[in-house]
Amino acid sequence: MVSLTIIIEQGKKNFSAYCLELPGVIATGKTEDTVFENMKEAITFHLEGMREKNQSIPSPMPKTRKMQIPKKMFEKSHYNKIAA
Repeated sequence: MVSLTIIIEQGKKNFSAYCLELPGVIATGKTEDTVFENMKEAITFHLEGMREKNQSIPSPMPKTRKMQIPKKMFEKSHYNKIAA
């Protein structure tokens, strides 16, 4: 198995996703689960097309890590204090 990095973003009415290792491969869906399944299909389709055209398939390389930042950094009142 190969791990790819999928970025999922929530919009006003749906979710969208893209793959860091495969620029241009995107998907949308009404739910996070749907967009994830749609990404699987989009990636499969894209890789099959690359194989048919004898294009080299990029090696997965990005890694992500979560970072914790104090909640107050995201509060509007904190921004007001910085601007003052």
